[in-house]
Amino acid sequence: MMRALILGGTTEANLLAVTIARARLAAIYSYGGRTRSPAHQPLPTRVGGFGGARGLADYIRGEGVTHVVDATHPFAAEMSRKAVAACTATGTPLIALERSPWEKASGDDWIEVADVASAVAVLPEHPARVFLAIGRLHIAPFGARPQHAYTLRFVDPPEGTLPFDAEVIVSRGPFTFESEVEMVRTRGIEWIVARNSGGNGARAKIDAARVLGLPLIMISRPSLPERPRVESVAEVMQWLGHSAYLSV
Repeated sequence: MMRALILGGTTEANLLAVTIARARLAAIYSYGGRTRSPAHQPLPTRVGGFGGARGLADYIRGEGVTHVVDATHPFAAEMSRKAVAACTATGTPLIALERSPWEKASGDDWIEVADVASAVAVLPEHPARVFLAIGRLHIAPFGARPQHAYTLRFVDPPEGTLPFDAEVIVSRGPFTFESEVEMVRTRGIEWIVARNSGGNGARAKIDAARVLGLPLIMISRPSLPERPRVESVAEVMQWLGHSAYLSV
């Protein structure tokens, strides 16, 4: 009997979970454990790491997993690499449900960089108001530029001391274009740093930067091993052999 493992934590993963549950397919939803209050899922759920690629392979064997869907964040490179290694070791079919990256449009003032360290280096020397839209795990390198007034936005309140003074917004997206424009304007934001996550849920800040004429430092996605990849829940359901269950 088929039993799927969804490596989740994204909007796409949540939509897939709802679709699979309505199709009454056997599946497990896995959270990485980085969010303290993850969204409830209509499937059996586990939270936490697997203990590397070998631990994930052991889990696949022990739980009788027949298919793995990597629906993690496009920047969750370590987890995606482990999934490839574990599925190769166990001979388990793997597919990635991955949104397309954003593409630069007319009016965008993007500075495209390879990684977080490069984003830090691109920031101006003079003090500026900077919105870091990159997640809490990637802010430490910006401590090298403490002269800036940073605004951060997290799903959970930060634990411990931040590496610089900052205004912290605790809120869960998706965010509308209007709310992003208002947030940027009221805080006098002059620069935005973002990762090229793609999708619609986080796009509003990109559109706000364009309309307000702000420079945006865009961090490119990490390189990942080759694996089958689709962009929609419908395509995953077809891959699972259940193309009749495509709506939610």
